[in-house]
Amino acid sequence: MSLLARRLPHPAARTQAPATAAPRQVPAIWLALLATPVAASANSPVLILSDMAGSLGIRTATATWLVTVFAWAMAVGTPLMAGLLRRRGLGTTLRLSAALIIAGTAVIAVAPWLPLAMAGRAAQAAGGAGLITAAMSLAGSVRRMGVITAGFGTLGAVGPLLGSAIAGAASWRASLAVGAVALLALPAVMRRADLSAPRQSTPFDGRGAALLVLTATALVLTPRYPLPALAASVLTAALLALHVRSHPTGFLPAALLRTRAFVLSALLACAFATSYFTLLFTVPQLLRDRTDWSTSTIGTGQLVALLLGSALSMALAAASARLGRPRVLTILLTVGALAPLTALLTPWAPLLLPIATLAVFTTSAGQATLAVYATQAAPAGQRPTAIGLFNLCYQLGGAFGPAIAVLITLSG
Repeated sequence: MSLLARRLPHPAARTQAPATAAPRQVPAIWLALLATPVAASANSPVLILSDMAGSLGIRTATATWLVTVFAWAMAVGTPLMAGLLRRRGLGTTLRLSAALIIAGTAVIAVAPWLPLAMAGRAAQAAGGAGLITAAMSLAGSVRRMGVITAGFGTLGAVGPLLGSAIAGAASWRASLAVGAVALLALPAVMRRADLSAPRQSTPFDGRGAALLVLTATALVLTPRYPLPALAASVLTAALLALHVRSHPTGFLPAALLRTRAFVLSALLACAFATSYFTLLFTVPQLLRDRTDWSTSTIGTGQLVALLLGSALSMALAAASARLGRPRVLTILLTVGALAPLTALLTPWAPLLLPIATLAVFTTSAGQATLAVYATQAAPAGQRPTAIGLFNLCYQLGGAFGPAIAVLITLSG
Protein backbone atom coordinates (compact mmCIF):
# COMPACT_ATOMS: atom_id res chain seq x y z
CA MET A 1 0.00 0.00 0.00
CA SER A 2 1.35 3.43 -0.87
CA LEU A 3 2.12 6.09 1.69
CA LEU A 4 -0.72 8.25 0.31
CA ALA A 5 -3.20 5.40 0.65
CA ARG A 6 -2.15 4.80 4.23
CA ARG A 7 -2.65 8.47 5.15
CA LEU A 8 -6.04 8.90 3.51
CA PRO A 9 -9.11 7.50 5.29
CA HIS A 10 -11.23 4.92 3.55
CA PRO A 11 -14.07 6.53 1.51
CA ALA A 12 -16.67 4.72 3.63
CA ALA A 13 -15.15 6.22 6.76
CA ARG A 14 -15.35 9.70 5.24
CA THR A 15 -19.04 9.30 4.45
CA GLN A 16 -19.99 7.72 7.78
CA ALA A 17 -18.25 10.23 10.04
CA PRO A 18 -20.87 12.98 9.85
CA ALA A 19 -23.67 10.48 10.47
CA THR A 20 -22.11 9.25 13.69
CA ALA A 21 -21.18 12.67 15.05
CA ALA A 22 -22.99 13.21 18.34
CA PRO A 23 -25.06 16.38 18.75
CA ARG A 24 -23.72 18.96 21.19
CA GLN A 25 -25.11 18.61 24.68
CA VAL A 26 -26.54 21.72 26.26
CA PRO A 27 -24.58 22.45 29.48
CA ALA A 28 -26.64 21.78 32.59
CA ILE A 29 -26.14 25.34 33.86
CA TRP A 30 -28.04 26.71 30.86
CA LEU A 31 -30.82 24.17 31.38
CA ALA A 32 -31.07 25.23 35.02
CA LEU A 33 -31.24 28.91 34.04
CA LEU A 34 -33.91 28.09 31.45
CA ALA A 35 -36.14 26.18 33.87
CA THR A 36 -35.65 27.41 37.41
CA PRO A 37 -36.58 31.14 37.48
CA VAL A 38 -40.22 30.07 37.28
CA ALA A 39 -39.79 28.65 40.80
CA ALA A 40 -38.84 32.09 42.11
CA SER A 41 -41.81 33.59 40.28
CA ALA A 42 -44.15 30.96 41.74
CA ASN A 43 -42.99 31.55 45.32
CA SER A 44 -42.44 35.32 45.21
CA PRO A 45 -45.99 36.09 46.52
CA VAL A 46 -45.48 34.09 49.76
CA LEU A 47 -44.58 37.09 51.94
CA ILE A 48 -46.40 39.85 50.02
CA LEU A 49 -49.93 38.51 49.68
CA SER A 50 -51.27 41.28 51.92
CA ASP A 51 -49.53 43.96 49.79
CA MET A 52 -50.99 42.46 46.62
CA ALA A 53 -54.43 42.31 48.19
CA GLY A 54 -54.27 45.94 49.34
CA SER A 55 -53.20 47.15 45.90
CA LEU A 56 -56.02 45.30 44.17
CA GLY A 57 -58.61 46.14 46.82
CA ILE A 58 -59.33 42.53 47.84
CA ARG A 59 -58.92 40.31 50.90
CA THR A 60 -55.63 38.45 51.45
CA ALA A 61 -57.39 35.09 51.12
CA THR A 62 -58.75 36.21 47.74
CA ALA A 63 -55.25 37.25 46.61
CA THR A 64 -54.16 33.61 46.92
CA TRP A 65 -56.04 33.06 43.64
CA LEU A 66 -52.95 34.54 41.97
CA VAL A 67 -51.01 31.63 43.44
CA THR A 68 -53.65 29.06 42.56
CA VAL A 69 -54.06 30.21 38.95
CA PHE A 70 -50.28 30.12 38.49
CA ALA A 71 -50.16 26.54 39.74
CA TRP A 72 -53.20 25.63 37.61
CA ALA A 73 -51.62 27.04 34.44
CA MET A 74 -48.37 25.24 35.22
CA ALA A 75 -50.30 22.01 35.71
CA VAL A 76 -52.38 22.11 32.54
CA GLY A 77 -49.69 23.85 30.49
CA THR A 78 -47.09 21.16 31.14
CA PRO A 79 -48.73 18.26 29.23
CA LEU A 80 -49.88 20.64 26.51
CA MET A 81 -46.34 21.95 26.04
CA ALA A 82 -45.04 18.38 26.08
CA GLY A 83 -47.49 17.55 23.30
CA LEU A 84 -46.28 20.58 21.35
CA LEU A 85 -42.68 19.49 21.87
CA ARG A 86 -43.49 16.02 20.60
CA ARG A 87 -45.31 17.31 17.51
CA ARG A 88 -43.54 20.56 16.59
CA GLY A 89 -40.10 20.21 18.11
CA LEU A 90 -38.02 22.21 20.53
CA GLY A 91 -37.79 25.42 18.50
CA THR A 92 -41.54 26.05 18.37
CA THR A 93 -41.94 25.18 22.04
CA LEU A 94 -39.22 27.59 23.16
CA ARG A 95 -40.52 30.46 21.01
CA LEU A 96 -44.12 30.09 22.19
CA SER A 97 -43.01 29.80 25.82
CA ALA A 98 -40.96 32.99 25.54
CA ALA A 99 -43.88 34.84 23.94
CA LEU A 100 -46.23 33.78 26.74
CA ILE A 101 -43.82 34.88 29.46
CA ILE A 102 -43.30 38.28 27.84
CA ALA A 103 -47.03 38.82 27.30
CA GLY A 104 -47.96 37.69 30.81
CA THR A 105 -45.33 39.90 32.42
CA ALA A 106 -46.58 42.91 30.44
CA VAL A 107 -50.17 42.24 31.56
CA ILE A 108 -49.11 41.93 35.23
CA ALA A 109 -47.31 45.26 34.98
CA VAL A 110 -50.51 47.18 34.22
CA ALA A 111 -53.40 45.01 35.50
CA PRO A 112 -55.70 47.16 37.69
CA TRP A 113 -57.93 44.31 38.89
CA LEU A 114 -57.64 40.68 39.91
CA PRO A 115 -59.06 38.81 36.87
CA LEU A 116 -56.65 40.54 34.48
CA ALA A 117 -53.73 39.92 36.84
CA MET A 118 -54.75 36.25 36.99
CA ALA A 119 -54.68 36.08 33.19
CA GLY A 120 -51.16 37.49 33.20
CA ARG A 121 -50.03 34.98 35.82
CA ALA A 122 -51.58 32.15 33.81
CA ALA A 123 -49.63 33.21 30.71
CA GLN A 124 -46.40 33.42 32.70
CA ALA A 125 -46.98 29.96 34.14
CA ALA A 126 -47.83 28.35 30.80
CA GLY A 127 -44.65 29.79 29.31
CA GLY A 128 -42.66 28.59 32.29
CA ALA A 129 -44.14 25.13 31.88
CA GLY A 130 -42.85 25.04 28.32
CA LEU A 131 -39.35 26.05 29.39
CA ILE A 132 -39.30 23.43 32.16
CA THR A 133 -40.48 20.72 29.77
CA ALA A 134 -37.81 21.67 27.25
CA ALA A 135 -35.05 21.74 29.86
CA MET A 136 -36.00 18.38 31.38
CA SER A 137 -36.23 16.77 27.94
CA LEU A 138 -32.61 17.83 27.34
CA ALA A 139 -31.29 16.68 30.74
CA GLY A 140 -30.85 12.96 30.07
CA SER A 141 -29.41 11.84 33.44
CA VAL A 142 -30.20 11.98 37.15
CA ARG A 143 -27.12 14.12 37.81
CA ARG A 144 -28.09 16.75 35.20
CA MET A 145 -31.73 16.55 36.26
CA GLY A 146 -30.53 17.09 39.82
CA VAL A 147 -28.93 20.39 38.81
CA ILE A 148 -32.29 21.53 37.44
CA THR A 149 -34.40 20.40 40.39
CA ALA A 150 -31.89 21.70 42.95
CA GLY A 151 -32.18 24.99 41.07
CA PHE A 152 -35.96 24.78 41.55
CA GLY A 153 -35.43 24.35 45.25
CA THR A 154 -32.82 27.11 45.48
CA LEU A 155 -34.78 29.72 43.55
CA GLY A 156 -37.97 28.54 45.21
CA ALA A 157 -36.21 29.20 48.51
CA VAL A 158 -35.02 32.61 47.39
CA GLY A 159 -38.43 33.43 45.90
CA PRO A 160 -40.30 34.59 49.04
CA LEU A 161 -37.49 36.84 50.30
CA LEU A 162 -36.67 38.05 46.79
CA GLY A 163 -40.32 38.85 46.17
CA SER A 164 -40.50 40.76 49.44
CA ALA A 165 -37.30 42.69 48.69
CA ILE A 166 -38.36 43.64 45.16
CA ALA A 167 -41.82 44.62 46.37
CA GLY A 168 -40.26 46.85 49.00
CA ALA A 169 -37.83 48.46 46.56
CA ALA A 170 -40.20 48.76 43.59
CA SER A 171 -43.62 47.07 43.65
CA TRP A 172 -45.27 43.69 43.98
CA ARG A 173 -45.77 43.71 40.21
CA ALA A 174 -42.02 43.78 39.65
CA SER A 175 -41.60 40.85 42.05
CA LEU A 176 -43.86 38.73 39.84
CA ALA A 177 -41.64 39.38 36.81
CA VAL A 178 -38.58 37.44 38.02
CA GLY A 179 -39.50 34.44 35.86
CA ALA A 180 -38.54 36.44 32.78
CA VAL A 181 -34.87 35.96 33.77
CA ALA A 182 -35.16 32.51 32.16
CA LEU A 183 -35.22 34.16 28.74
CA LEU A 184 -31.50 34.93 29.15
CA ALA A 185 -30.78 31.23 28.59
CA LEU A 186 -32.68 31.00 25.31
CA PRO A 187 -29.85 32.01 22.92
CA ALA A 188 -27.40 29.47 24.39
CA VAL A 189 -29.96 26.66 24.41
CA MET A 190 -31.19 27.36 20.89
CA ARG A 191 -27.60 27.40 19.56
CA ARG A 192 -26.78 23.98 20.97
CA ALA A 193 -30.04 22.00 20.90
CA ASP A 194 -31.76 20.32 17.97
CA LEU A 195 -34.68 22.64 17.20
CA SER A 196 -36.11 20.70 14.27
CA ALA A 197 -39.62 19.30 14.28
CA PRO A 198 -40.08 15.49 14.27
CA ARG A 199 -40.30 13.96 10.81
CA GLN A 200 -43.38 11.93 11.68
CA SER A 201 -46.26 13.17 13.77
CA THR A 202 -49.49 11.51 14.80
CA PRO A 203 -52.77 13.48 14.51
CA PHE A 204 -53.44 15.74 17.47
CA ASP A 205 -55.90 14.22 19.93
CA GLY A 206 -57.88 17.34 20.80
CA ARG A 207 -60.57 15.53 22.76
CA GLY A 208 -58.03 13.73 24.92
CA ALA A 209 -56.16 17.00 25.59
CA ALA A 210 -59.39 18.80 26.52
CA LEU A 211 -60.48 16.04 28.90
CA LEU A 212 -57.07 16.01 30.56
CA VAL A 213 -57.17 19.79 31.03
CA LEU A 214 -60.68 19.61 32.49
CA THR A 215 -59.66 16.83 34.88
CA ALA A 216 -56.58 18.75 36.03
CA THR A 217 -58.64 21.92 36.48
CA ALA A 218 -61.21 20.13 38.62
CA LEU A 219 -58.44 18.58 40.74
CA VAL A 220 -56.78 21.98 41.28
CA LEU A 221 -60.08 23.41 42.53
CA THR A 222 -60.80 20.48 44.90
CA PRO A 223 -59.21 22.08 48.03
CA ARG A 224 -61.27 25.26 47.52
CA TYR A 225 -64.58 23.71 46.43
CA PRO A 226 -64.41 20.10 47.68
CA LEU A 227 -67.79 18.65 46.73
CA PRO A 228 -68.45 20.17 43.26
CA ALA A 229 -64.79 19.93 42.21
CA LEU A 230 -64.51 16.33 43.38
CA ALA A 231 -67.68 15.42 41.49
CA ALA A 232 -66.34 17.13 38.37
CA SER A 233 -63.01 15.33 38.80
CA VAL A 234 -64.69 11.94 38.94
CA LEU A 235 -66.84 12.71 35.91
CA THR A 236 -64.05 14.06 33.72
CA ALA A 237 -61.67 11.30 34.82
CA ALA A 238 -64.26 8.68 33.84
CA LEU A 239 -64.74 10.32 30.44
CA LEU A 240 -60.96 10.49 30.02
CA ALA A 241 -60.62 6.79 30.88
CA LEU A 242 -63.24 5.89 28.27
CA HIS A 243 -61.45 8.05 25.73
CA VAL A 244 -58.08 6.44 26.46
CA ARG A 245 -59.64 3.02 26.05
CA SER A 246 -61.00 3.91 22.61
CA HIS A 247 -57.89 5.93 21.60
CA PRO A 248 -54.96 4.11 23.26
CA THR A 249 -52.32 6.03 21.30
CA GLY A 250 -53.86 9.48 21.74
CA PHE A 251 -52.84 12.44 23.90
CA LEU A 252 -52.73 10.21 26.99
CA PRO A 253 -51.14 6.92 25.82
CA ALA A 254 -52.60 3.80 27.40
CA ALA A 255 -49.21 2.07 27.36
CA LEU A 256 -47.81 4.80 29.61
CA LEU A 257 -50.62 4.42 32.14
CA ARG A 258 -49.95 0.68 32.30
CA THR A 259 -46.28 1.29 33.17
CA ARG A 260 -46.17 0.82 36.93
CA ALA A 261 -42.81 2.60 37.43
CA PHE A 262 -44.15 5.69 35.66
CA VAL A 263 -47.44 5.78 37.58
CA LEU A 264 -45.80 5.29 41.00
CA SER A 265 -43.13 7.90 40.26
CA ALA A 266 -45.74 10.46 39.19
CA LEU A 267 -47.96 9.84 42.23
CA LEU A 268 -45.02 10.15 44.63
CA ALA A 269 -43.96 13.40 42.96
CA CYS A 270 -47.48 14.77 43.47
CA ALA A 271 -47.49 13.76 47.15
CA PHE A 272 -44.06 15.26 47.84
CA ALA A 273 -44.93 18.50 46.05
CA THR A 274 -48.23 18.84 47.92
CA SER A 275 -46.44 18.47 51.26
CA TYR A 276 -43.70 20.93 50.28
CA PHE A 277 -45.95 23.68 48.97
CA THR A 278 -48.32 23.32 51.93
CA LEU A 279 -45.43 23.81 54.34
CA LEU A 280 -43.88 26.58 52.23
CA PHE A 281 -46.98 28.76 52.63
CA THR A 282 -47.94 27.56 56.13
CA VAL A 283 -44.60 27.86 57.95
CA PRO A 284 -44.27 31.68 57.64
CA GLN A 285 -47.80 32.20 58.96
CA LEU A 286 -47.26 29.75 61.84
CA LEU A 287 -44.01 31.49 62.77
CA ARG A 288 -45.81 34.86 62.78
CA ASP A 289 -48.48 33.45 65.08
CA ARG A 290 -46.15 31.57 67.45
CA THR A 291 -43.13 33.90 67.65
CA ASP A 292 -42.35 37.61 67.74
CA TRP A 293 -40.05 37.36 64.72
CA SER A 294 -40.19 40.06 62.06
CA THR A 295 -41.12 39.32 58.46
CA SER A 296 -37.49 39.71 57.35
CA THR A 297 -36.30 37.32 60.07
CA ILE A 298 -38.87 34.73 59.04
CA GLY A 299 -37.98 35.14 55.38
CA THR A 300 -34.25 34.83 56.07
CA GLY A 301 -34.72 31.79 58.25
CA GLN A 302 -36.87 30.09 55.64
CA LEU A 303 -34.35 31.00 52.94
CA VAL A 304 -31.48 29.36 54.82
CA ALA A 305 -33.58 26.28 55.57
CA LEU A 306 -34.67 25.85 51.95
CA LEU A 307 -31.19 26.47 50.53
CA LEU A 308 -29.82 23.77 52.80
CA GLY A 309 -32.50 21.35 51.66
CA SER A 310 -31.77 22.15 48.01
CA ALA A 311 -28.05 21.49 48.48
CA LEU A 312 -28.80 18.16 50.16
CA SER A 313 -31.16 17.23 47.32
CA MET A 314 -28.43 17.82 44.73
CA ALA A 315 -26.08 15.66 46.76
CA LEU A 316 -28.62 12.82 46.81
CA ALA A 317 -29.24 13.15 43.06
CA ALA A 318 -25.50 12.96 42.41
CA ALA A 319 -25.18 9.85 44.60
CA SER A 320 -28.37 8.14 43.38
CA ALA A 321 -26.60 5.85 40.90
CA ARG A 322 -24.25 4.59 43.61
CA LEU A 323 -26.97 4.18 46.22
CA GLY A 324 -29.38 2.33 43.95
CA ARG A 325 -33.08 2.85 43.41
CA PRO A 326 -34.40 0.97 46.51
CA ARG A 327 -32.24 3.00 48.92
CA VAL A 328 -33.09 6.29 47.24
CA LEU A 329 -36.82 5.55 47.43
CA THR A 330 -36.49 4.54 51.09
CA ILE A 331 -34.77 7.83 51.91
CA LEU A 332 -37.37 9.85 50.05
CA LEU A 333 -40.33 8.06 51.62
CA THR A 334 -38.90 8.30 55.13
CA VAL A 335 -38.00 11.99 54.98
CA GLY A 336 -41.16 12.78 53.00
CA ALA A 337 -43.33 11.34 55.78
CA LEU A 338 -41.23 12.88 58.57
CA ALA A 339 -41.66 16.50 57.43
CA PRO A 340 -45.47 16.87 57.64
CA LEU A 341 -45.77 14.64 60.70
CA THR A 342 -43.22 16.71 62.62
CA ALA A 343 -44.91 19.94 61.53
CA LEU A 344 -48.22 18.61 62.79
CA LEU A 345 -46.94 17.41 66.17
CA THR A 346 -44.14 19.79 67.19
CA PRO A 347 -44.89 22.25 70.02
CA TRP A 348 -41.68 24.22 69.34
CA ALA A 349 -42.06 26.87 66.63
CA PRO A 350 -38.36 27.20 65.58
CA LEU A 351 -38.39 23.51 64.60
CA LEU A 352 -40.59 24.50 61.68
CA LEU A 353 -37.52 25.76 59.81
CA PRO A 354 -35.69 22.38 59.78
CA ILE A 355 -39.02 20.89 58.70
CA ALA A 356 -38.91 23.18 55.66
CA THR A 357 -35.43 21.81 54.94
CA LEU A 358 -36.75 18.25 54.96
CA ALA A 359 -39.68 19.20 52.74
CA VAL A 360 -37.64 20.89 50.02
CA PHE A 361 -35.04 18.12 50.16
CA THR A 362 -37.73 15.52 49.54
CA THR A 363 -39.48 17.31 46.71
CA SER A 364 -36.30 18.46 44.90
CA ALA A 365 -34.48 15.15 45.18
CA GLY A 366 -37.69 13.31 44.43
CA GLN A 367 -38.35 15.32 41.30
CA ALA A 368 -34.82 14.71 40.01
CA THR A 369 -34.72 10.98 40.61
CA LEU A 370 -38.37 10.13 40.00
CA ALA A 371 -38.48 12.11 36.73
CA VAL A 372 -35.64 10.00 35.35
CA TYR A 373 -37.23 6.78 36.64
CA ALA A 374 -40.54 7.76 35.04
CA THR A 375 -39.12 8.67 31.64
CA GLN A 376 -36.78 5.69 31.48
CA ALA A 377 -39.74 3.39 32.06
CA ALA A 378 -41.65 4.96 29.15
CA PRO A 379 -41.29 3.79 25.53
CA ALA A 380 -38.76 5.95 23.66
CA GLY A 381 -41.36 7.65 21.46
CA GLN A 382 -43.48 8.61 24.47
CA ARG A 383 -40.78 10.17 26.64
CA PRO A 384 -41.77 13.80 25.95
CA THR A 385 -45.32 12.83 26.91
CA ALA A 386 -44.00 11.09 30.02
CA ILE A 387 -42.10 14.22 31.07
CA GLY A 388 -45.21 16.32 30.55
CA LEU A 389 -47.50 14.03 32.53
CA PHE A 390 -44.94 13.58 35.31
CA ASN A 391 -44.61 17.35 35.65
CA LEU A 392 -48.39 17.64 35.57
CA CYS A 393 -48.55 15.51 38.71
CA TYR A 394 -45.82 17.59 40.34
CA GLN A 395 -47.59 20.83 39.45
CA LEU A 396 -50.88 19.49 40.82
CA GLY A 397 -49.05 19.30 44.13
CA GLY A 398 -48.04 22.91 43.59
CA ALA A 399 -51.73 23.77 43.22
CA PHE A 400 -52.98 21.65 46.13
CA GLY A 401 -50.37 22.94 48.60
CA PRO A 402 -51.20 26.68 48.73
CA ALA A 403 -54.94 25.95 48.81
CA ILE A 404 -54.45 23.53 51.71
CA ALA A 405 -52.24 26.11 53.44
CA VAL A 406 -55.06 28.66 53.22
CA LEU A 407 -57.46 26.19 54.84
CA ILE A 408 -54.95 25.47 57.62
CA THR A 409 -54.23 29.11 58.41
CA LEU A 410 -57.91 30.11 58.29
CA SER A 411 -58.89 27.23 60.59
CA GLY A 412 -56.05 28.15 62.92
